[in-house]
Amino acid sequence: MREIVFDTETTGLDPKTGDRMVEIGCIELVNLVPTGESYHAYFNPERDMPAGAEAVHGLSSSFLSDKPLFRDLADDLLDFIGQTPLVAHNAGFDFGFLNAELTLIDREPVCTSRMVDTVALARKRHPGAKLSLDALCSRYGIDRSHRVKHGALLDAELLAQVYVELRGGRQIGFELAAEAAATDTSRPVEISAVRKAPAGPRRDPRPHAPSEIELARHRSFLAGIENPLWG
Repeated sequence: MREIVFDTETTGLDPKTGDRMVEIGCIELVNLVPTGESYHAYFNPERDMPAGAEAVHGLSSSFLSDKPLFRDLADDLLDFIGQTPLVAHNAGFDFGFLNAELTLIDREPVCTSRMVDTVALARKRHPGAKLSLDALCSRYGIDRSHRVKHGALLDAELLAQVYVELRGGRQIGFELAAEAAATDTSRPVEISAVRKAPAGPRRDPRPHAPSEIELARHRSFLAGIENPLWG
């Protein structure tokens, strides 16, 4: 099963008040195993960057000024995500910005039936616990020491690891991947070489039974043990 774990960075909290998406990062999973395929892009928001938002992700108006518009990369992004489920942390936020950008260029929004919210999964599995991405990384022993500021691709990579743990851990992903490979009839079956029996005369096996002398020594040793458990 193919899934896309993604994260966005924005100019603020609400696309309805003019905030825009400035970065998106996507990680591909197949049967809960990262494939190594990813999608990452920055976008020129065509507006200023509030200081509060820049403090979170470090993306300035100057840095984004020469980046492509969302409309210029929309087809590439939509091709990458396809029709697969989309996993995000507090997914309503990320879906809201993604669909707002699609609406601005007269494209169909992504159906929310594809939405998988890791906050909801974590709340069900760990009721009453902290549910931030940092807190979940700490809970599952995921290294986030390189996360100085928020970044869409980095956060998607961390979230992909968290998502696998929320779904049952890394081992289940390996098992599903093995099952998928075993049942994939589209791939040619490789037959390994059969080892031939060695040529030449056959040698009788060496005797490994104890000799009478060894058995007598063993009986003498056991007799010298006081209060043996087997007695």
